Amino acid sequence: MNIRKTILVRVYIAFGLMVFGALAVFAKLVHLQYVDGGEWRAIADSLTIQERIVEAARGNIYSNDGSLLATSVPEYELRFDAMAIPAEYDDVFNSKVDSLAFKLAGFFKDRSSRQYAALLRESRVRKRRYVLLKRAVSHQDLKIVKTFPLLSNFRENRKRFSTSLVAVRQNKRILPFTNLAARTIGYKTDEVRVGLEGAYGDYIEGKSGVQMMQRIAGGVWVPLNREVEVAPVDGSDIISTIDVHIQDMAQRALEKQLKISDADNGCVVLMEVQTGEVRAIANFTKDKDGEYREKYNYAIAQGADPGSTFKLASYMVALDDGYIDTSSVVDIGNGTYKVPAHTIRDSHAPKKSKVTVKEAFEESSNVAVTKLINTYYGEQPARFTSKLHSWGLNKPLGLQIPGEAHPIVKTPKSKSWSKLSLVQMSYGYELKLTPLQTLVLYNAVANNGKMVAPLFVKEIQHLGNTVQKFEARVINKQIVSKGTLSKIQGMLEGVMTEGTGKRLASPLYTSAGKTGTAQMADDSRGYGARRYQSSFAGYFPANNPKYSMIVVIRNPRNGYYGGSVAGPVFKELADMVYANDLTLQGGFAHRKVNLAGETMPLTLIGSKEASTRVYEALGYTRFNWNLLAQGTSDSTRAPFRERNIKEGVVPDVVGMGLADALFAMENAGFKAHINGKGKVVEQSLIPGTKLKIGTKVAIQLN
Repeated sequence: MNIRKTILVRVYIAFGLMVFGALAVFAKLVHLQYVDGGEWRAIADSLTIQERIVEAARGNIYSNDGSLLATSVPEYELRFDAMAIPAEYDDVFNSKVDSLAFKLAGFFKDRSSRQYAALLRESRVRKRRYVLLKRAVSHQDLKIVKTFPLLSNFRENRKRFSTSLVAVRQNKRILPFTNLAARTIGYKTDEVRVGLEGAYGDYIEGKSGVQMMQRIAGGVWVPLNREVEVAPVDGSDIISTIDVHIQDMAQRALEKQLKISDADNGCVVLMEVQTGEVRAIANFTKDKDGEYREKYNYAIAQGADPGSTFKLASYMVALDDGYIDTSSVVDIGNGTYKVPAHTIRDSHAPKKSKVTVKEAFEESSNVAVTKLINTYYGEQPARFTSKLHSWGLNKPLGLQIPGEAHPIVKTPKSKSWSKLSLVQMSYGYELKLTPLQTLVLYNAVANNGKMVAPLFVKEIQHLGNTVQKFEARVINKQIVSKGTLSKIQGMLEGVMTEGTGKRLASPLYTSAGKTGTAQMADDSRGYGARRYQSSFAGYFPANNPKYSMIVVIRNPRNGYYGGSVAGPVFKELADMVYANDLTLQGGFAHRKVNLAGETMPLTLIGSKEASTRVYEALGYTRFNWNLLAQGTSDSTRAPFRERNIKEGVVPDVVGMGLADALFAMENAGFKAHINGKGKVVEQSLIPGTKLKIGTKVAIQLN
């Protein structure tokens, strides 16, 4: 063999060995990956131990009356440790696994017992320790599941076995009143903070704990110990100013009017005058399906031209500067007023050409207010705007919840200031205020000049102990003089008795307010689209104000004047609040009923004992109750009759109230079907008849 062949043979052998070695390495890699891969991954995973965060329970949000607005409830992810029972006790596992599968299938109804049994047995074969059984399990359901075979600690032949159940707690946030004040309650994510949840998230969230966890196959983390190493600290509770009853009334009144007017959206805010505590705030948007839902907080975030409700500010400036009085006369002519490049018009032709300032305000004359402001401030517009700024109208309110729009109140130094700006501002245009910012101004008038910031949270508590209290923050101690306040208060009351809000007045209490109608600017078409914002702002009772309120409804299609669109919401909510707030009716306790005392008050037939207690509490003690009960005295005065209820005998319930009638019928063994309301006027079964227990009886109420 020559040298050349020898070299080639050696090269071929070396190359072959290299190829063989490469194939061997590749084969080993394949074997490790696909044959032994699971085992090695499990070993690698078992060596990974970390401290993992344990979420704290979030604090609750309460309403002013103690009702839960938002709370966290525990939910559990249930997993199965197939190796909790040692491998040498397979017989114990097998004796109970079918029973467990049957229980799980019957309880959760998401798989058959055969499917559950297959899952559990396969997990045992594969030695899995963290098999998912069910997500989002309530605490009550968890208590039941813990009683199932293998999922509780048990003894078998004197040997004690631990539970195979691994319950991982998670906290779910719920709103017990669903959509009640949902936008104000809000939410918090890593990117967005909305409402109280967002503003007070650091308090509500608490401090997370720490638990040592081990990563097993599949990237699943399993607790190393049953107990956590560092226990989480639950979050603090927020006591809000919202009253759930008033909030519910506000939402129902607003939604009803939005549907009637077929509007795009609207809001209503009701707050206490002296404290600034917001008792109700509702915002609704018309969705694509035509339903109204809370999607955006217009009350605090929607800056817009307020329209005629801003005339309050214009008149206050002129009154406080001494240029006008309520009796001052202004000539409004035929309801038009020409200014450079523009003509101001009243919505309706005036009844007379010359009116007093008070009359002009009551009828919401655009011509009157623009003429007055232009006459006295046309040469000195900064005097007008500086007064508005001195009240704080150009600054945000500094609310406790995020999202407040920045108000815009121009000055002659503003880039957009023009020759028209002063007259436009005088009746609510060329400026931006949110409904809540407008309400704060009206609330200041009701509060005798003291302007306070709205309050949404009045206390933070942790484990029942006060962490922080919040009280009304004063923005301006006295916006105008007492004399000006008295005059403007009289003008606001006049709107309700003589002006545009006359049909909104109540005979039970006095109120004060102002209607507002403003054209809404469209981004592309300006004011040419003829879209309106209707509003009403005011307070009640006018003689001793406790509540202030604003209603704003945008783009209504069935009418657009503030008095007819927004006003009904004000009236309905004010009526309901007045009827439910006994502090507004303190005088009733001192009123005497039945002064002569000769007539027995009417009552429904019922228990002698209960009737006696009521009548004696009312001061009726000079009657012979026994004679009245027997009917031997004046029968028209008999307030009750004794009833002897016997089982199976139809009682006479005519003349009773519903509660007493049901009590009598059900105790006698009959099933009552009710129709109507009031007192019982007729019953289908004849009194005294003996019938089978459970017989149905129809009861008619008038």
